[in-house]
Amino acid sequence: MILIDGKKTAGEIREELKKEIFQIKKENKKVPGLSVILIGDLAPSQIYVRMKEKAAIEVGLKSQIIKYPNDVEEKTVLDKINELNKNDNVSGILVQLPLPNHINKQKVIESISPLKDVDGFHPFNVGNLSSGNESIVPCTPLGCYLLIKKYEKNLSGKKAVIIGRSNLNGKPMTQLLLKENCTVTITHSKTKDLKRECLSADILVAAVGIPKLVKGDWIKKDSVVIDVGINKTDQGIVGDVDFEEVSKTAKAVTPVPGGVGPMTIACLLKNTIKCFKIVNF
Repeated sequence: MILIDGKKTAGEIREELKKEIFQIKKENKKVPGLSVILIGDLAPSQIYVRMKEKAAIEVGLKSQIIKYPNDVEEKTVLDKINELNKNDNVSGILVQLPLPNHINKQKVIESISPLKDVDGFHPFNVGNLSSGNESIVPCTPLGCYLLIKKYEKNLSGKKAVIIGRSNLNGKPMTQLLLKENCTVTITHSKTKDLKRECLSADILVAAVGIPKLVKGDWIKKDSVVIDVGINKTDQGIVGDVDFEEVSKTAKAVTPVPGGVGPMTIACLLKNTIKCFKIVNF
């Protein structure tokens, strides 16, 4: 069994991005900038934002965190996004989710310029991805895709099964794998005989948020398994995949933690540079 080391791969990506940013600065006399809006005091959100800031600074991006209290008015946030949209020094804009209930998430997402939408959530980017056109791809599915490609160079004709149909992971993951000529089945909580579907997969991506859902006898021999799940349990953080069982059967599998998580942040940095290039080149 091959352990798919997302932490190592993310580190390699960051090293490449450092060189790219150095060259951009040398040729353009400016550096891509990432602005993150953080609302409220949810501990996980604060941790994620700090990790993103640290990674951005490490590779040489300009990083800005804009903090608001939990009761900030929606208009205040939308006005700030509009200001950032017009700021030439800001290449990428990210609003950390989840948002307080009184703020309309979709309105916020759609207010971000699609050219600065580093999360890839704007309908413009979602539509382009679905149409097979060039687009900003959501960071987590992009990270999963890069890990898969590292261990399976030729995906054409492979059977891929995705557990989870969210706009954040399942749907964009489907589009990425379809573009590689995979035969893709997207499953969810209403799927009948989920185990049978998983047993058909050459590539399995679990992104459903149920601790250790995928067992060893759900996995076909020599399959590649990507675990997107991050679940808090009494035993600590675990994925959607029972790693101990699945690792006995799969050809390659991501651990939790240390698999997809680091890749998500690395892909955020990649998207920020991509947004800079779209506007400036």
